[in-house]
Amino acid sequence: MNKYANRYDGRLLLRSEISLDEITFLQLRNEKKFQRLSAFIQKRYSSQLQCRRCGNNKKHLLGIIPCQACKQTHHYCRNCIEMGRVMTCEPLYIWTGPPAKWPSQADPCQWSGELTHVQQRAAERIVQAIQAKEKELLIWAVCGAGKTEMLFAGIAHAIQAGKRVCLATPRADVVRELYPRFQQAFPNTTLVALHGGSGNNHDTAQLTITTTHQLLRYQQAFDIMIIDEIDAFPFHADQRLPFVTNRSVKKNATMLYLTATPRKNLKKRSNKGELATIFVPVRYHGQPLPVPRLKMTAQLARSLTRAKLPTIFWGWYHQRSNPNRQVLIFVPTIAQANHLTEPLQKNLPQQTVTSVHANDPDRTEKVQQFRNKQIDTLLTTTILERGVTFPSVDVAVIDAGHDVFDEAALVQIAGRAGRSPNDPTGEVIFFHQGKTEAMLAAIRVIKQMNKKACVINREKS
Repeated sequence: MNKYANRYDGRLLLRSEISLDEITFLQLRNEKKFQRLSAFIQKRYSSQLQCRRCGNNKKHLLGIIPCQACKQTHHYCRNCIEMGRVMTCEPLYIWTGPPAKWPSQADPCQWSGELTHVQQRAAERIVQAIQAKEKELLIWAVCGAGKTEMLFAGIAHAIQAGKRVCLATPRADVVRELYPRFQQAFPNTTLVALHGGSGNNHDTAQLTITTTHQLLRYQQAFDIMIIDEIDAFPFHADQRLPFVTNRSVKKNATMLYLTATPRKNLKKRSNKGELATIFVPVRYHGQPLPVPRLKMTAQLARSLTRAKLPTIFWGWYHQRSNPNRQVLIFVPTIAQANHLTEPLQKNLPQQTVTSVHANDPDRTEKVQQFRNKQIDTLLTTTILERGVTFPSVDVAVIDAGHDVFDEAALVQIAGRAGRSPNDPTGEVIFFHQGKTEAMLAAIRVIKQMNKKACVINREKS
């Protein structure tokens, strides 16, 4: 029976997502091991409907459609239709049999690296939060602080206690990058990586790495929930995601929030002492964050309209302190990424140049090729602003004053440079047609982090 419990406990699924034959499924239902739930909740004394799976109650996101099966007209939810359509006549199911039992391991973590003094302090605080079953802990760590490695001790403690852990992150690229690292660190723990298109979104494991959208299929599943880059799109902009994240954890679960750029609400709670916080202002190699430089050009918009990069960009490109570094160029739109690739390649005939964006079918392969140094210069939208590591790059932001580049995005983008101890001084340049508060705030924040890091380094010495 535990094989069914481990597969379905904590899941909120359509019948089509339960991979059991009808006879077995009906037998389990008769034994009250599956409970049927209506797909919509109707509030008392109101005609308003709420989707049980995603929490949506907005009328314009609730459609009406004729059902071929029962020949009636039913509501369905447009808000989460990408996960499979929920309808009035299509119930959801939860496991109500014996709870899942996950194995305990004496020594689950096989990572052989060493933490710095600052990382060790953060790791111990994470373990403390899990041991004490604290409700929330914010890990406010600069880009390149080594957040993943800081998590290992806490995850190991949870697995030793037979608990179930989830690391939820906003983007599939991050899931793909983290998965092999956790496979290596926890070789004897069942592990699954879930994201749109992964092809295994109904697999379950003791340790789950997933995009936040996949949490739509979970309910009271996890003892430990780690939300990576909690400030990032889409988590902070999609009302579904906080709703389903809170639903996916057990009653006494511990929530760990990871970010280098917390939003105002988290900063406010942290500053007031309402949210326990551990601050890590030092990169794992001890070197400061590269401070972005501003370069203004009045011809920026005109150049981009003509699918060209401004002259000032080329002046910087050919005079870089280390011409052997790869170059990561951020642009605000997919159209610009596509239009600028060919002229960039013409100007760099001896190099390999390409672009990548969210709709690119070869996105995964291109990112891996850049990581393998098979691509010299990569044009990208903000999909690579966070969660990916390249050892030696210079970073350029084209049209840094565009609305898509807010303070958090610019800090994260700057954090792609200087991540290797062998090359900690990558360049970061913001090309713009007029300074914005976001640019200035990003530079202020980076300088403040570096100042705090200096204090910690002096205390250590």
